[in-house]
Amino acid sequence: MGKKAKKPGKGKEKTEKKTAKAEEKRARRDTKKLSPEDDIDAILLSIQKEEAKKKEVHVEENVPAPSPRSNCTLSVNPLKETELILYGGEFYNGNKTFVYGDFYRYDVEKQEWKLISSPNSPPPRSAHQAVTWKNYLYIFGGEFTSPNQERFHHYKDFWMLDLKTNQWEQLNLKGSPSPRSGHRMVLYKHKIIVFGGFYDTLREVRYHNDLYVFDLDQFKWQEITPRPGAMWPSARSGFQFFVYQDEIFLYGGYSKEVSSDKTGSEKGIVHSDLWSLDPRTWEWNKVKKSGMPPGPRAGFSMCVHKKRALLFGGVVDMEVQGDVMMSLFLDELYGFQLDNHRWYPLELRKGKSTKDKVKKSSGRKRNNDGDDKIDTTEQEESKENGKDENLEYDEVGDSGSKIDGISQQMATAMNVDESDLPEIVKPCGRINSCMVVGRDTLYVYGGMMEVKDQEITLDDLYSLNLSKLDEWKCIIPASQSEWVEASEDEDEDEDEEEDEDEDEDEDEDEDEETDDDNDGESGKGGSLQMGEAVALIKGGGKTLRRKEKRARIEQIRASLGLSDSQRTPMPGESLRDFYKRTNMYWQMAAHEHTQHTGKELRKDGFDLAEARYTELKPILDELAILEAEQKAEEQEAETSTSARKRGKKR
Repeated sequence: MGKKAKKPGKGKEKTEKKTAKAEEKRARRDTKKLSPEDDIDAILLSIQKEEAKKKEVHVEENVPAPSPRSNCTLSVNPLKETELILYGGEFYNGNKTFVYGDFYRYDVEKQEWKLISSPNSPPPRSAHQAVTWKNYLYIFGGEFTSPNQERFHHYKDFWMLDLKTNQWEQLNLKGSPSPRSGHRMVLYKHKIIVFGGFYDTLREVRYHNDLYVFDLDQFKWQEITPRPGAMWPSARSGFQFFVYQDEIFLYGGYSKEVSSDKTGSEKGIVHSDLWSLDPRTWEWNKVKKSGMPPGPRAGFSMCVHKKRALLFGGVVDMEVQGDVMMSLFLDELYGFQLDNHRWYPLELRKGKSTKDKVKKSSGRKRNNDGDDKIDTTEQEESKENGKDENLEYDEVGDSGSKIDGISQQMATAMNVDESDLPEIVKPCGRINSCMVVGRDTLYVYGGMMEVKDQEITLDDLYSLNLSKLDEWKCIIPASQSEWVEASEDEDEDEDEEEDEDEDEDEDEDEDEETDDDNDGESGKGGSLQMGEAVALIKGGGKTLRRKEKRARIEQIRASLGLSDSQRTPMPGESLRDFYKRTNMYWQMAAHEHTQHTGKELRKDGFDLAEARYTELKPILDELAILEAEQKAEEQEAETSTSARKRGKKR
């Protein structure tokens, strides 16, 4: 049999339908163009007119802390190391995007904010870059997003702020980089160096790998072009750029490329390569990673302290089940030794006071109950009296059994009263936060994370003494995040055509599995405390749907750093086996603090592993029970679903 002949007019009819549909979409876009909320030119003109009305600098003392934001810049005032300078940023509440152009100063000693309003200020922006030199702050590029996120404007303007007078000046100079955001900018001696970034034209996104230099003495831009055959990093945005002596390092980043298959869809690439730029010759060289580098991630922050660079946060997208993607927001801290190019994890030193609190409180609880008379304070005293000095830390059988006993006792105490748990103070996993170092203190501010389908923009501020590396301090806790659920009309997507049959089947199954939705999940952006995790594991997730419960389990794992096997005991693993498996990791982490070797280093490494094991053992035990229950529920649901389907077929 030959092919069936096409009915006359069918092809033409189909083409006309497609054309009409395309024109309808174009008309919708044009209508949106005229929307006041998406007319970027009109918005920026209005802002410019308001700025023109300002005649003098106005300083408001002791104002409330800035609103939540990410992709802002935070700099240390070169004239006063105890003052931080915050500019710009953005906030998304689930419905609209707000872009800021406010300028704050924060006194870390007085813990007071100042809001400065100046004539001729730059228009609002996010994803820009800022560096300080002498008594000036320099800002280049960034983007402005319309409230409905339908339009973008990328800046190519270059601004200078006099930190003595709070006066802005725009530098209109030839040869500057093209409009962009997501680029990076560093100061090397008397030069500002700009690399990379991206430009969104609505039709396509272009990523850059060009290199520009601004001479602060001559006030001139210069583009550095690669020599034929020279090594050069690929185009990207969101990487990190940092300087050490006569070397400029580039690490990571993100870009998109069109896939080679017939669909021509875009594929995101998370870069994890490390490059070194010589600013005397402008030659790039790829740096071989050594030590224990962090895994690939996007949206992390980095800054330099003495001979090391510090890396914090980032996100990893992973496939949980089928096509379901789960974003893990990381709270890990890594160090990169700048003189020998070695990576290592930065673990906080566990102070004796914290250990004593845990052990004494759990000891008191057990003595009150009258069931278990083991007093852990006696064990602590015996250690301090030198009874364990000769212990070899690669053979920890006796100590392991003791710690196992303590962990079980802690778990018992936790089942009775969660108030005995020590509070873990540390910034939660996040992306696009600000990170700076001033006077041997690391500051982490703001950023963004996700809880279920909500984007939580943060406004918290944490500090860490880099000389002691003992504990994080929360200077400003995160405020309650605002989230507006978009209506179906607002959430309409022009190119989205979904097959709803499968979704309806899933919804029927889910409705039969649970009677009510859990609306009590708060969108707090603060760090996940151990007590909160235990409460959530034990009872807080009972009314969650299966998918939500599974996602929450993954979030707990990510927030507590359980995704890293080097830092997390395996199910049923004793302290002895845990240390035997991960001793190299802990010894490298300990060496960074103490510079000890041999037996002393093994002891230091074991102390870190012991603290981590004792901290996580109760959580892991409870989590294992929850995961087993979750698995059983899913199997039961699968059985009931298949039974219903068989019943329908009959």
